[in-house]
Amino acid sequence: MPARPLDPKQRLIVALDVADVSTAEDLVAQIGDAVSFYKIGYRLGFAGGLGLSRRLIDAGKQVFLDFKLHDIANSVKEGTAGLAAAGARFATVHAYPQTMKAAVEGRGDSALRILAVTVLTSYDDDDLRQAGYAHGIAELARLRALQALKIGIDGLVCSPWEISALRALVGDDMVLVTPGIRPAGAAADDQKRIMTPAKAIAAGADHLVVGRPVVAAADPRAAALAIIEEIAEGSG
Repeated sequence: MPARPLDPKQRLIVALDVADVSTAEDLVAQIGDAVSFYKIGYRLGFAGGLGLSRRLIDAGKQVFLDFKLHDIANSVKEGTAGLAAAGARFATVHAYPQTMKAAVEGRGDSALRILAVTVLTSYDDDDLRQAGYAHGIAELARLRALQALKIGIDGLVCSPWEISALRALVGDDMVLVTPGIRPAGAAADDQKRIMTPAKAIAAGADHLVVGRPVVAAADPRAAALAIIEEIAEGSG
């Protein structure tokens, strides 16, 4: 059973979706102690982000390495072992059974928590049909959640729209991490299944991943603190 973070500050994960380490470090410095959890994805990861992740961890921050592994089992196993050695708290894989099993094996007895990505938040039912899937979003997310639970995955990445149904399905046995979060009045950008921070937390999310509304803000620290306030409202 995952430990539920009671402090709203611990529930916000800021996505460092920027082009280079210098920009990311400037953002972290601007935000200061307002945020304790950061996500590093492809863009920054390919530009030196793994080195930055170690520095963040050494500074007392938690790191989510969002590389969404999906490959042959041995490659996923070895890749997951590498992410565990890097000291990350969370790492993602796509929610295919063989991939999830390999990731669980690769993390071993480390502190790394594996999150399975159910359906990307930029997809809708029509996107899935075009990709050849027989299921819509709700059915596919439910199927993958049940498979992940059986395999021993620690948590799920799902859109805000699926939180309530998946929380009812898996109970408190899995961490639910939710991107597609937009404060009231913010632009949706390329996301199709979005929700405000307060509503997502009230629906059952454990952590919210927020990128552009913070990193592109004129005052990133103030933007992060405003989102934390909304998280506190949803927690109540």
